[in-house]
Amino acid sequence: MENSKEMRTWLDDMGLDHPLVIAGPCSAETEEQVLRIAHELKDTDVNYYRAGIWKPRTRPGNFEGVGALGLKWLQKVKEETGLKTATEVANRAHVELALEYDVDLLWIGARSTVSPFIMQELADALEGTDKIVLVKNPVNPDLALWLGGIERLHTAGIRKLGAIHRGFSTYEKTKYRNIPEWQLAIEFQNKFPDLPLINDPSHITGKRDMIFDVSQTALDLNFDGLMIETHFDPDNAWSDAAQQVTPEKLVQIMRDLRIRKETDSEAEYNAKLSNLRAQIDILDNQLIDTMGKRMKVSDSIGELKKQKNVAVLQSNRWNQILGAMILEGESRGLSEEFVLKMFKAIHQESINHQEKIVNG
Repeated sequence: MENSKEMRTWLDDMGLDHPLVIAGPCSAETEEQVLRIAHELKDTDVNYYRAGIWKPRTRPGNFEGVGALGLKWLQKVKEETGLKTATEVANRAHVELALEYDVDLLWIGARSTVSPFIMQELADALEGTDKIVLVKNPVNPDLALWLGGIERLHTAGIRKLGAIHRGFSTYEKTKYRNIPEWQLAIEFQNKFPDLPLINDPSHITGKRDMIFDVSQTALDLNFDGLMIETHFDPDNAWSDAAQQVTPEKLVQIMRDLRIRKETDSEAEYNAKLSNLRAQIDILDNQLIDTMGKRMKVSDSIGELKKQKNVAVLQSNRWNQILGAMILEGESRGLSEEFVLKMFKAIHQESINHQEKIVNG
């Protein structure tokens, strides 16, 4: 997959003056619902109308999609609105049916990407197709697994390829449904800068009120497009209700997003600067998150010291940490002065946390 430029041709040929937009309901529920949403999206920036036909659910008993019946509804969408269509496929049977009903864009979900066996089955089923195929990142943050799935498709002769960044699962409680791990997406771009990369803020956030901010970050990082789940009555959607927006809200999001175009050297400079600043913002947020986690551990140490009536300040331990961090900092290009100042501040905050608990 050395020449990824050929995989970008399908996107360049569209000649868009805005990011690629894939939108529609998480799940196709009824024919009326599918067509109503499509008609509300047909005169917007939406390029592909998405709807989940087969829904992989974490546990049995939840709504698992309407199945092949929904493909007929997608056909009607294309006939009545002119919108191109998109859906997820997870096995050979799905692929064969989607191709039979002339779905324009197929994506492979995060639960499928984790398995090389599934990816090979899908690659074999799609061999030689001229359809666009997008691959979501696996549920776990494994860049090699993500790239490996795309490489299997490329080896099968599929050239209209791209990737979807939908975040990564975690046991930790965060503000995201799936943590974005932006650095991994940035590394993906660095390895294959010409491979189209789409952001899925719906699955990253799990909350509709966060979709704009994540979408803006993605565009600042030079993502090529967005996949946003859209429903005329999101609160009553049959799946993932909290993360879907109305068609009106989608239009507003696209209107409010700052989209930077590289038309001259100054614009190119501004775009690169915005990209680097977006990376700094991501790392700053990760620093704050890490510091918060560190202080929670300090709180636990404070509880333990209180039980054993041990002094908060342990000088030997502090000197060990400081010496080790100065050496680690030097190996990463950080001055001793900076490391000292930073860890003295962290140490003081840790002492403050523990003293509150011990004295409380």
